[in-house]
Amino acid sequence: MSQLKNDRFLRALLREPVDVTPVWMMRQAGRYLPEYRASRERAGNFMGLCGNPEMACEVTMQPLARYPLDAAILFSDILTIPDAMGLGLYFETGEGPKFKKPVRTEADINALRIIDPAKDLPYVIDAVSLIRRELNGSVPLIGFSGSPWTLATYMIEGGSSKDFRRAKQMLYNQPELMHQLLDTLAQSVIVYLNAQIEAGAQAVQIFDTWGGALSHNAYREFSLNYLDKIVKGLIREREGRRVPVILFTKGGGQWLETMADTGADALGLDWTTDIGIARARVGSRVALQGNMDPTILYAKPDRIRAEVAAILESFGAGSGHVFNLGHGITPEVDPEHAGAFIRAVHDLSAQYHP
Repeated sequence: MSQLKNDRFLRALLREPVDVTPVWMMRQAGRYLPEYRASRERAGNFMGLCGNPEMACEVTMQPLARYPLDAAILFSDILTIPDAMGLGLYFETGEGPKFKKPVRTEADINALRIIDPAKDLPYVIDAVSLIRRELNGSVPLIGFSGSPWTLATYMIEGGSSKDFRRAKQMLYNQPELMHQLLDTLAQSVIVYLNAQIEAGAQAVQIFDTWGGALSHNAYREFSLNYLDKIVKGLIREREGRRVPVILFTKGGGQWLETMADTGADALGLDWTTDIGIARARVGSRVALQGNMDPTILYAKPDRIRAEVAAILESFGAGSGHVFNLGHGITPEVDPEHAGAFIRAVHDLSAQYHP
């Protein structure tokens, strides 16, 4: 594998010195880019893109051709694991992901098995290898997975949900059944992320998108416990360097200390948590990733630049910050505004890295 030309993303995750604050965007290969929309049309649909390693590689590389980003992230979806378990993932236009066979009974959960990435998700592993070759050491590649709790909500609800009624009903009425499901998912996430690392991913992120929907005690029992198990099961060194792990619980700002206890290298923040306060709480233990409100990208470039400046000032001097949005970039954003954001991070952050 070729030597990394730009490793500031990996260095920042390990709180090592960098020249400027690294930046990437969640969902950086996405519908806001006209070239992505053209590729998706050619593929026929979203799963056509995900399931074709060459096309997944093509769209992963598109934002890097446009912007001086410090990392690439595998183009895939968090719901590949439940799909590999035979639940029949499909996408309704305007409604998001749905499953033909939701998981709602003890028999449904007993029928699930831990996935074998090589057999069940070869297209993802092939895409990782292909993207890593295509990057040719320009920037690191991030692999990812959904968290067990987040995956479970989609599997039980049969798709997206506003109140997670069915999932929470199972959690409170049949906690042992919910734990069985979460344990199967945690073991699947471990083998899936390890397969991505072995194929060339140089850092991994776990997206706990719906962890913030849980109560304080339920979060610890039904989400954090499994994040902890995953972190402890991952390959942490490869090709002579550490493979950093980022945990991102949307709406999880109140749990940063216990999230840091898992041994993750970095925690993702959404825009509701001030990064300076977060750094004061946990910054000597983990790096922090985030945390600009994605909707600021609808503002004028000078307003975007001012927001970047405020977040950098809040974090302060020194390494341990990976600049990102607090959630994924949205489809209606002007690509020029995304470019202004990325340039502002590099321009304005050098003063914090003397």
